Amino acid sequence: MSGLTWLGHSTVVIDVDGTRLVTDPVLRRRVWHLRRESAVDPGTVDGILVSHTHFDHLDRPSLRRLETSLPVVVPRGAGELLRRGGFSRVLEAEAGEELEVAGLAIRATHAEHESSRGPFSGRAPALGYVLEGSTSVYFAGDTDRFDGMAELAPVDVAILPVSGWGSRLPAGHLDPRGAAETLRLLRPKLAVPVHYGTFRTPFAEPPDDRPAREFAEAAAELAPEVDVRVLAIGETLALEVTP
Repeated sequence: MSGLTWLGHSTVVIDVDGTRLVTDPVLRRRVWHLRRESAVDPGTVDGILVSHTHFDHLDRPSLRRLETSLPVVVPRGAGELLRRGGFSRVLEAEAGEELEVAGLAIRATHAEHESSRGPFSGRAPALGYVLEGSTSVYFAGDTDRFDGMAELAPVDVAILPVSGWGSRLPAGHLDPRGAAETLRLLRPKLAVPVHYGTFRTPFAEPPDDRPAREFAEAAAELAPEVDVRVLAIGETLALEVTP
């Protein structure tokens, strides 16, 4: 049985053929000025995928809640951030590189997104990942549409960011309609929106699922053949195995 569980923002536990990987684990109730309703727990996992170094995707206190013996895949140049946290099996990757984590094939992909942790930090690119087993899952990380996205097609499942955490969506992000437009390029059977409805800044209105609903509406117009599943935080979706 394969499946995925959305834990809010870009944190997803992806189970392919019994190998459980968690993406961008941000598990705490508060990350700098961003707040969420409750902390989350990914349970037992076999590895970690980090898409880029922004604090809402690479949260070192959250990572310290996981076993430091786990393999962690990060963009090339970001490995030292994990090694300083005690992780001993850090795999640095760049777009186009293929590697194996806990027996599962992983392909790192380009992501159209600026990534840094501030003016005095080292620079590392942003990545997405395609997990390939009896079903294929594309986790886009943070990205805008980019040249070459169609080369990833077809995938069985696309996990796509559809919003941000503030009132303004800067460059390097997909909005709901932009994410729906990428479905024509990726040609997935199933799409799951993420990166919405989790964090808010102090005194802001509580987040809601409006970006996901707008994505589903746009997908129905632009790519009606794609099955869109909007998950609640903590909800698990079973994935069909490719025949």
